[in-house]
Amino acid sequence: MSARDVKYLTFPGELLLRILQMLVLPLIISSLITGLSSLDRKACGKIGLRALTFYACTTVTAVVTGIALAVLIQPGKSTRTASAYPSGDSAAVQSVDSFLDLIRNMIPSNLVEACFRRYKTVYVTISVINMTETSENNDRVPVQGSLDGINILGLLIFSVALGLILGSMGTEGKLLRDFFACLNKAIMSLVSIVIWYAPVGTLFLLAGQIVKMTNTGEIGRAIAMYNLTVITGLLIHSLFTLPLIYFIITRKNPFRYMGGLLQALTTAFGTSSSSATLPVTLHCMEENHNMDKQVTRFMLPIGATMNMDGAALYEVVAALFIAQVNNMDFNLSQIIVLSLIVTAVSTGSPGIPQAGMTSMMIVLTSVGLPTEDISLLLIFDWILDRLRTTTNVLGDCIGVGIVQHLSRRELHVA
Repeated sequence: MSARDVKYLTFPGELLLRILQMLVLPLIISSLITGLSSLDRKACGKIGLRALTFYACTTVTAVVTGIALAVLIQPGKSTRTASAYPSGDSAAVQSVDSFLDLIRNMIPSNLVEACFRRYKTVYVTISVINMTETSENNDRVPVQGSLDGINILGLLIFSVALGLILGSMGTEGKLLRDFFACLNKAIMSLVSIVIWYAPVGTLFLLAGQIVKMTNTGEIGRAIAMYNLTVITGLLIHSLFTLPLIYFIITRKNPFRYMGGLLQALTTAFGTSSSSATLPVTLHCMEENHNMDKQVTRFMLPIGATMNMDGAALYEVVAALFIAQVNNMDFNLSQIIVLSLIVTAVSTGSPGIPQAGMTSMMIVLTSVGLPTEDISLLLIFDWILDRLRTTTNVLGDCIGVGIVQHLSRRELHVA
């Protein structure tokens, strides 16, 4: 098929990508502001601080696990020669500038501009005449530039700050809290509608990718290795990292504790939705483990929307996989940016089936990766979605057990 024919073939898939790109920004902003502004200040004492600390630590751990596996296994590495970054002093300067760009993008000077443009250092050559040696030197000087695309990091930082401030304003901030809660509900309803169209769009995107493939066997091997990498990371996080954290803090058998959660975990696997699993999770924690309702009713609803360990691990592996498929080597500063974005985006991900597509669009756009390659990830996403949802729910339940153990004195007094 000609390039024109392929373009026409992938048009229904292009529409899907455009719809997702349209929804990602209001979805993540409204989700973050709604989730953080709804935190009860009285509940957010020591119990709330411990809960949020646990969520942050496990999400970062999941991201680090995903990065380590993707770098070690390199599921998307092809036989083609990868592009190399320049070495020497120039590379060191670029690394420093990219790190400074990260900080600059975290604090955008214009929120409206941040919706379609982000800061990017560019270099200009300035000739400097040395009067003593009567020679001319050319210096590459970093100056302000820009790059098309959403400055998602700056918008996320602003959303987190605004959400926390609205939560501390009490009745004065109720009107704005209700607005973002309504916006979040409306956007999630739109996402649910788009999900019905997603299989059609994905089918045409995938068909276009298959037609363009010059080495089908190599791509097939890469996709198989990608799925193996994600599943390995989820198993490590679920069966080693989380139980180890639980054992170190509580000195109890984590697998006996996990045995009382089988109903919630199987429901999570079947529904692919941590939000839909919430009633079963509450039942398992309160009836099987006799957990205090103060802890379960506070942590589990927040965890269903904010604690996305499985999604974070999946997204960071997927981003590095697409980078490897396109022979793009990420340096340390780029990996740091990726981990920060994935941590923030996964925190605001909606707990509904197949919602990972919207989050992945943000991650890929933020780090400059081609969004059309998302079709490669969706072939086996139905099983990965169920596994990462199960990991998310397990992380929520482990967190309840740990926080209740650490807060037993406060709960006893109450």
